Amino acid sequence: MGETQNIDGKAVAKALREDLAAEVAGLDVRPGLAVILVGDDPASQVYVRNKIKACAACGIKSFESRLPAQATEAEIMAEIEAFNDNKDVHGILLQLPLPYPLNADTLIQHIKPEKDVDGLTFINQGKLIAGDKSGLVPCTPQGAMMLIKSVEQDLSGKHAVVIGRSLLFGKPMAQLLLAENCTVTSAHSRTRDLPEVCKQADILVAAVGRAEMVQGAWIKPGAIVIDVGINRQEGGTLCGDVDYDQARGVAGAITPVPGGVGPMTIACLLKNTVEAAKKAKN
Repeated sequence: MGETQNIDGKAVAKALREDLAAEVAGLDVRPGLAVILVGDDPASQVYVRNKIKACAACGIKSFESRLPAQATEAEIMAEIEAFNDNKDVHGILLQLPLPYPLNADTLIQHIKPEKDVDGLTFINQGKLIAGDKSGLVPCTPQGAMMLIKSVEQDLSGKHAVVIGRSLLFGKPMAQLLLAENCTVTSAHSRTRDLPEVCKQADILVAAVGRAEMVQGAWIKPGAIVIDVGINRQEGGTLCGDVDYDQARGVAGAITPVPGGVGPMTIACLLKNTVEAAKKAKN
């Protein structure tokens, strides 16, 4: 077997951001992204800072609403409604997770589907399942698909296994793979003999949030492995859901953590915002 290809998410994301910056420069409308941040979760603050920085680099205007952790659902709803009505805002992002006991699901459904750049409203989810390309697709699965396609363009007939069935990632990822004519297995914590199921995969996507759970012996030689997990180890270093060192000897191509899927999420958020702005103009 040849050497395992390292899928460079940073490079793919950089190229996408550069394309978007060029596209935005030629638009008559300036795309606008609004971010609602509730509470003072340090990780969320970093994410929001990075998103605002990335927007500026692409020529996208940022709108920000910061609310205290004690904010009520009604107060957050009022912010969403204000951005829904603001013609300069084309994308609305409610930064997750929300402080307990706020219900993110209820609040997300109040975002106008055409401004739902996270692709989490029922309308956008339904469009994805129906194969209607007019919807907005969740950013992380969209980014993961771009990385898979950077290795191999034609995925028709390949067996894809997605470990994880969340609404944020696992379910939309399975739909995107189905749309590429893959045979898709949605695996999860209740799947029997998970290592054997994974071994059948030409494309293995891990999104479970358990550090280095997927062993090298679980991987089919030559498979494309996309590691969506991001876990902090005791020493503070980051690792994925796949044991990277073991997988490198077996997989045909693999995403590192960090530097794989992560950079693609923000790049696809910008892409969704630009798409939303173009549609709003028509």
